[in-house]
Amino acid sequence: MAEQSTTRFVGRATNLAPPNRFVREQQLADFEQLAADDELLADERAVPTVFLPDRSATLIRENDSPDIPFRFSINPYRGCEHGCAYCYARPTHETLGMNAGLDFETIILVKHDAVELLRKELNRKGWTAEPIMMSGVTDCYQPAERQFRLTRGILEVLFEAHQPVCLITKNSLVCRDIDILAPLAERRLVGVAISITTLDAELARTLEPRTATPAARLRAIRELSAAGVSVRAMVAPIIPGLNDAEIPAILSAAKEAGACGAGHVMLRLPLNVAPVFMHWLQTHRPLAAERIESLIRAVRGGKLNDARFGSRMSGSGPYADGIEKTFDLFVHKLGLDAPSLPLDSSQFRPPRLAGGQLRLF
Repeated sequence: MAEQSTTRFVGRATNLAPPNRFVREQQLADFEQLAADDELLADERAVPTVFLPDRSATLIRENDSPDIPFRFSINPYRGCEHGCAYCYARPTHETLGMNAGLDFETIILVKHDAVELLRKELNRKGWTAEPIMMSGVTDCYQPAERQFRLTRGILEVLFEAHQPVCLITKNSLVCRDIDILAPLAERRLVGVAISITTLDAELARTLEPRTATPAARLRAIRELSAAGVSVRAMVAPIIPGLNDAEIPAILSAAKEAGACGAGHVMLRLPLNVAPVFMHWLQTHRPLAAERIESLIRAVRGGKLNDARFGSRMSGSGPYADGIEKTFDLFVHKLGLDAPSLPLDSSQFRPPRLAGGQLRLF
């Protein structure tokens, strides 16, 4: 079972520390001695974010999943301070010796060498330009980006190289980089997706505690679109019984803001994501928790997760079919079903290496 504290942490989606499946020993926090002392607990409720250096030797990662529409991705950060209770990436922290709960959203690994690594990797003889996804795992515009500016540095290199890139984010911080994204868009080198889970600001505050508000995300779509950047709205994840009824309203708001397309992903709860999300559900939607869990199981063959390729992103069964039909109906009605124009990989040129050196061969 996951370790559960009775302390509600400020600005965090969870107070759970699910046991790491790769670690035999577990460290348990004990708040019992503070239970009657609210003054001391005030300090315990504020969990600071810790930033650790990530010494990864490579930046561009290759993916071969048939469910994911990109081959290469870049993630400048591991862990995500956004702290979304449903985040499928939470178990990646277990491979680092940490837990998928509170550790995932409070211990962030930073790839300080990302820009230098990217220059080297785009100069490799074997690199054949095709679109790179930022970020396929954790959000490249999470709060850490305000401090470390790695995503901006990466975009500068990609623009220099005329390397096509796709971005997906829940954070309106993406608008900071319009001065790079707009010229990339002019060359058909970039596409942006903004994830909108709900239009309910209060729901977003607890479900996705450190993301941009729904209004800010719609504003980001508006500003990016006005600058000539192609923007898709991602209704992701769709959580049966919680936000699926919002599909028409989310799509309508995104269209009004200037989105040119839309996509969706069904909630999936792999490994230790399940206890984190189910605890959130019991905490914030106790009266609806049983029904929502039942509907999640209804689209996952009676389970909380279905890892099979072909169904893990969309679900199966009558309820999932109903969601799919509703989504398709409103996407067509609003004109959000036009195919995305492919990005242009023919313009690629290797960027300068550190120190201004050009590739010789």
